[in-house]
Amino acid sequence: MNTLHELAGALETGTTTSRALVEQCLARIDDPTGEGSRVFLKVYRDQALVAADAADAQRRAGRAAGPFAGIPASIKDLFDIAGEPTPAGSVVLADAPPAKVSAPLIQRLLAAGFIPMGRTNMTEFAFSGLGINAHWGTPASPWDRASARIPGGSSSGAAVSISDGMAFAALGTDTGGSCRVPAAMCGVVGYKPTARRVPITGVLPLSPSLDSVGPLANSVACCAAVDAILAGEPVTPLRPFPLTGLRLAIPSNIMLDGLDSHVAAGFARALEQLETAGCVIMEHRFAAMDEIAPAHARASLASAEAFAWHRKLITEHGDRYDPRIRPRIARGATMPASDCIDLVNARAGIIASMNEETQDFDMLIMPTCPLIPPPIAELDDEAEYNRVNTLQLRNTTIGNFLDRCAISLPCHRAGEAPVGLMLMGETMGDARLFRIAAAMEQILAQAA
Repeated sequence: MNTLHELAGALETGTTTSRALVEQCLARIDDPTGEGSRVFLKVYRDQALVAADAADAQRRAGRAAGPFAGIPASIKDLFDIAGEPTPAGSVVLADAPPAKVSAPLIQRLLAAGFIPMGRTNMTEFAFSGLGINAHWGTPASPWDRASARIPGGSSSGAAVSISDGMAFAALGTDTGGSCRVPAAMCGVVGYKPTARRVPITGVLPLSPSLDSVGPLANSVACCAAVDAILAGEPVTPLRPFPLTGLRLAIPSNIMLDGLDSHVAAGFARALEQLETAGCVIMEHRFAAMDEIAPAHARASLASAEAFAWHRKLITEHGDRYDPRIRPRIARGATMPASDCIDLVNARAGIIASMNEETQDFDMLIMPTCPLIPPPIAELDDEAEYNRVNTLQLRNTTIGNFLDRCAISLPCHRAGEAPVGLMLMGETMGDARLFRIAAAMEQILAQAA
């Protein structure tokens, strides 16, 4: 049992208990040979056990908060939780004043009965797609663990908490791929919603224009259920969408450039499976996508908005920042407001053009990341760190810039290097994307 619906059924029938699930997750976290000490920056051990006993008592009394009540979840380290500081993977804010109230999303997760296991590690201030943290260490991808490969970021601990059974749902954020990249690197499912559907109040910002909050979990249905809870929507059964005749476009702009051989093979196999299932797949160059890079020639929304938030903090405590992250934030200091406004205006035009160009397609499809996870040690080199970071975020950042929903599904065979298949839907097309992804997940599983 590792999906939320399997666990919910087992809890309902008494096959398992919340106490047993929490103890199982704690055992994984505490395993001295595992990644728990790098996955979690704080573990809610005692609170989780008390909450589990309460959930079991409520279920016995017929008063469970919902079907997922009593299931362990993990929380990325940039959500406000009442009574705690919000460090965001940094040492700079470790002693910051505690949050007075929990973020609305934390309140919704608790209201649904999920049990937080702790705060998960992340790239400092969420500003990298690799998942490396210079302060607290870096959890390794589950694949080829002896080589200690990157987990992807910035929601690094979130992804490994799922892959290693330390939680069954994880709360992450996605500004340029921070749910989808680690999902691809760790062989799980990661979701980026249409940003406006899920409130970001009480979430330490990176770039409010691009920030979104999404789940990582073991299946599409898991992510759909958590997404509905986060969005304040009812959780409904997920009906897979018929694939016959579905028109899928592979953007040929840059999405297929420089693919690792493992990624290329996994992606090609997935396309063959989907075509056999009845999908119509074609490569198509989207003119609007070609406008994205020139629009960023003089400004970056992420750097400009991050610097606006960090300006005072980085002036006073810049020497305590991760030296790989500080320059990325400081870059925003050199961007004139006029250039940032030009970028905002250009973005609106590109989104409108892209909406026109995609009308004839049901979905965009591409590899989530062009590379399999490299060893963490190889990225000590500054140039290699920047090269790999740029590549791993290249495909995913498009979805944030275009204000669309997107999901990463594992498409590799068991034992192979992890490869993510990304589907990108229309703005506010989340429900349809989940249904299509659920159908594809069934097809891809046949060759797993």
